[in-house]
Amino acid sequence: MTAPREEAAHHQPPGEELSRLAELHGVATSYSPSPDRTVPATATAVTRALAALGVDASTPQALRTALADRERHLRERLLPPTVVAWSGSPVPALTALPDGTRLHVTTEEGATRTSLDGLPPGVHELTATAPDGRTARSHLVVAPPRLPSVPGRSHGLLVQLYSLLSSRSWGMGDLGDLAELTGWAGRDLGVGFVQVNPLHAAVPGTPTDPSPYRPSSRRFPDPVHLRVEDVPEYAYADDQETLRSLRERAARLRAAVLEKGELIDRDAVWDLKRQALELVARVPLGPGRHAAYRAFLAEQGQALEDHATWYALAEVHGSDWTRWPEGLRDPRSAETARARAELRDRVDFHSRLAWLTDTQLTDAQRAAREAGMAVGIVHDLAVGVHPEGADTWAQQEYFAAGMSVGAPPDAFNARGQDWGLPPWRPDRLAACGYAPYRSLLRALFRSAGALRIDHVMGLFRLWWVPQGEPPTQGTYVRYDAEAMLAVLVLEASRAGAMVIGEDLGTVEPGVRERLRERGVLGTSVLWFERDWTGDGRPLPPESWRADCLATATTHDLPPTAARLTGEHVELRDRLGLLTRPLDVERAEAAADTAEWREELARLGLLTGSGGGGDGSSEEDEVQAVHRFLLRTPAHMVGVWLPDGVGDRRPQNLPGTWDQYPNWRLPVADAEGRPVTLEEVAASPRMRALMEVLRSRGEDAPPAGG
Repeated sequence: MTAPREEAAHHQPPGEELSRLAELHGVATSYSPSPDRTVPATATAVTRALAALGVDASTPQALRTALADRERHLRERLLPPTVVAWSGSPVPALTALPDGTRLHVTTEEGATRTSLDGLPPGVHELTATAPDGRTARSHLVVAPPRLPSVPGRSHGLLVQLYSLLSSRSWGMGDLGDLAELTGWAGRDLGVGFVQVNPLHAAVPGTPTDPSPYRPSSRRFPDPVHLRVEDVPEYAYADDQETLRSLRERAARLRAAVLEKGELIDRDAVWDLKRQALELVARVPLGPGRHAAYRAFLAEQGQALEDHATWYALAEVHGSDWTRWPEGLRDPRSAETARARAELRDRVDFHSRLAWLTDTQLTDAQRAAREAGMAVGIVHDLAVGVHPEGADTWAQQEYFAAGMSVGAPPDAFNARGQDWGLPPWRPDRLAACGYAPYRSLLRALFRSAGALRIDHVMGLFRLWWVPQGEPPTQGTYVRYDAEAMLAVLVLEASRAGAMVIGEDLGTVEPGVRERLRERGVLGTSVLWFERDWTGDGRPLPPESWRADCLATATTHDLPPTAARLTGEHVELRDRLGLLTRPLDVERAEAAADTAEWREELARLGLLTGSGGGGDGSSEEDEVQAVHRFLLRTPAHMVGVWLPDGVGDRRPQNLPGTWDQYPNWRLPVADAEGRPVTLEEVAASPRMRALMEVLRSRGEDAPPAGG
């Protein structure tokens, strides 16, 4: 008889006091999946989100105490823990200070000021002393008002690096291939950028999660991407016979993917590379190389030591640090210090791998710029990290225990989503001046001409799902978007880099406007750009926004050829993913494509003849889609590299796990035959498509619209 009451209590909405407490801590008590609908969060979701923020609301008395404490704290505090100052603008946080409050600023360089006027960009220390003697210390983030202007209009390639193998790859694409790709694309195709998937460090072990969006660490890159032969010490390794054997085994891996239709096997690739790198690491560094390595260690400091220590410990105790001996679960414990000393050689090995990978990333960006690219490499920042990986171990205090990031139910997914990524705690970020976020951005900008931020809406709020609950039982938790944006603009400006936000799907009102105000570009995908407030038909090119990267597809969507033929519907049907009858899905997809064909024809962009519905061939239609993108005012136009050779298979099919080989497919041609980087570069179809973008002529409006 108690079960129904317990279930009802589990789903009840928050009461007035709980709602007030939640509001004061940035925890939402409802969400709107559409403008005309509001869904309340459950009291359980709100209470557990508050608990993850260190706030006890589990009983009526605890709730009243927490509410009183929070209201008193906000009433009495002089300053928030982090204050944002956009250069040249007033600072709202200072307007509420009592008259006569004295300010003292210590800059990053150690200089002292008594005023905020003329402060250089940076993260400084601000002290406020009120007339009644109260004192508050805050981190002061001073940022330029917006990112530097986009350097003219450019077009570029989008590629999942692992999927593009060359004749020298060890079974998957690597940083040597990336340097070759940028050199060729910049010089021969005139592209301004190459966007790649996240290259973050993966969780070790077999089998490794192949998704680049669930890494062990976002702070350091994955050495699986190294071109081993390009490491200078490789040529001087003693055991050349073993290295020759490893190269032969790597060649068989490469042939299995390119010639026998096998999937990319990241674990097998890493096993071979790790063995080779162990041999290479025995070679003493020359004086110059040694000095460079020591400088890297000094620059990266504690963060690198923690990262390398985690990987050394994972070799002994497994990759789930929550199951390690208790003393080792704390990176600052005496037990961890002893283990680090005992494993010093392994810690140094993993530190050196981070340095070597960072060096090749820098080399690839240099190759891109030397090839004439205005932007160069666009790196990708994943939403979060694996709950058992290196970052969560090293930065435990910054992650919300017992919580996972996801998405609420919507029109496309009635069950919601749980991505299995622990969120950062906004209160802890603010208390430390966003130090982990700043160091993460600095690391990525070291070798980036631009940074794509996956699910950029996460700078504003994230859907927190309590552990053990379905995604429907989550709630939104808000972040200080002004501070998150200020740090982003500060670090990107220091690096001279652009920022692209992936803002697809449900976007909170005002988010795109605030991103645009700070110079962050959005992402516009052709098939989603319709007049949703009008007749729902394809949005004409002149109505597109200018401040975006415009593309025909992404890694989570069907390639353009599959979309045009409807093959993506057939694929989902074969995998049992359709929620409606196949005929209904086919008809809807065909109607959608027909409307776009009509728009392309209306604009006179279908210039060829062949087997298409209006006489155009599939290749002509793919070119027409990109001519359309050029008609928009978008600052950047991206070409999904597999579209250039007619590939029909998506790299990732959301909603699948083992039903589809996500993140393991090589780039293939229209017949499904894997193609190498060299074959892509020689492909007439690829060159014809890129010529459309290179000789944009009358099809392109002026940059910025």
